[in-house]
Amino acid sequence: MNHFIPRTAALLLLTASIGLAGSAQADELEIAQKMATNHCSVCHTFDRGGPPGQGPNLFGLIGRKAASESNFTYSDGYRKAMDGKVWDEKMLDAWLTDAQTVAPGSAMVYSQDDPAKRQKIITYIKSLH
Repeated sequence: MNHFIPRTAALLLLTASIGLAGSAQADELEIAQKMATNHCSVCHTFDRGGPPGQGPNLFGLIGRKAASESNFTYSDGYRKAMDGKVWDEKMLDAWLTDAQTVAPGSAMVYSQDDPAKRQKIITYIKSLH
């Protein structure tokens, strides 16, 4: 009996399912990008080396020391509130939920009550590296 045909079929199915999973991930990232752009681009930019807007550029935010974007001027209150903090998913989620809780007096006025929408925004910002 020739086992070549079933193995080939199994490999083709595996390859197709991996391709579909990759396509689904790309679709999810595209949705996340649209969400972040629609909600954040009024004040922020996302491109590597891009200029700040009303807020700092968000490229490479995750893992970055808070208040450290060199081409953005932060308020003294923000610097003090964020001293020693590093942006991670948990802090970004708290920030998007209520920036005033994270850094009282911050100029950030956006908040997002929907955890699923916050997660999409975080997903996109995490992809910027």
